[in-house]
Amino acid sequence: MKRTKAIFAAWGLIALMAACVQKESEKPLPDPTSEGKLNREQLLEGDSTIYGLACEGCNDSVVILLPGDGSDPITYNIIDAHRHNRVMGRLKVGDWIGLMRNPTDSTVADFVLNLDELKGTWCYVVMPKWRDATNMTPQAQAILEESMPDSVKKEFFVPREYGFSLKRQWTAQSVGYVRKSPLEDQSPVVYPRLLYFTEWHILNCRLVMTSREYQKKDDSEEMELAGYRNDTCDVVFLSGDSLVLASDGESRGYYRRTNVADINKEARQKAAEQQKRALQER
Repeated sequence: MKRTKAIFAAWGLIALMAACVQKESEKPLPDPTSEGKLNREQLLEGDSTIYGLACEGCNDSVVILLPGDGSDPITYNIIDAHRHNRVMGRLKVGDWIGLMRNPTDSTVADFVLNLDELKGTWCYVVMPKWRDATNMTPQAQAILEESMPDSVKKEFFVPREYGFSLKRQWTAQSVGYVRKSPLEDQSPVVYPRLLYFTEWHILNCRLVMTSREYQKKDDSEEMELAGYRNDTCDVVFLSGDSLVLASDGESRGYYRRTNVADINKEARQKAAEQQKRALQER
């Protein structure tokens, strides 16, 4: 632990003060309208997705969709969609799905998304970075890297799982929070910020995730949710336990988690060990 304290002291001499930059929150999404739709199929303004249930007879050539308004099933040709990898998820009878119809041929679906398969808990792995690394020169980072023993690196560079759960009625929840350790503010590394997701929606077969921020109320220590941030992503791959989302030219892969209690089990254990040692040294 003496070595760790020495690293903290060295870090205090090397690290630069980070400027806190807050991205301006985007405006809230338009209120969905349920006119002529089931509650679970409320549309965002401008959404052209056609929703319904997959019927028996779906295959690699056609999708047979039972519309949400109870009208007769409709058959769509999806040969080109399959050829261009634009059928997301395996279509099973009774699954809730959405599709984008071809603008010139109403019998063709250009994109198909299995919404029931999209629901669930999705995670990805994050690693911490050197505190204020963006304001440090490569030379300073190299010095810090060389001065830190492998045992200390193992102590602080612990992978964490971040992610979200997509639930019924367009509700979402963030997963991956780890209780803050007393040593975290002194740590030479920081983890990326985990967004607080509250909703999810579909807009033209693209996934829209809505997140908000927790902040203190004016003249009070109480916390409240404020602001909105809307991230729109293309679903570029969906199959069983794998999901890939893309936005602004970047993509990220996710894996499905069935037991939320196991998320960040190792990270929570490491944080508890650090807290225990901190209390013993007081």
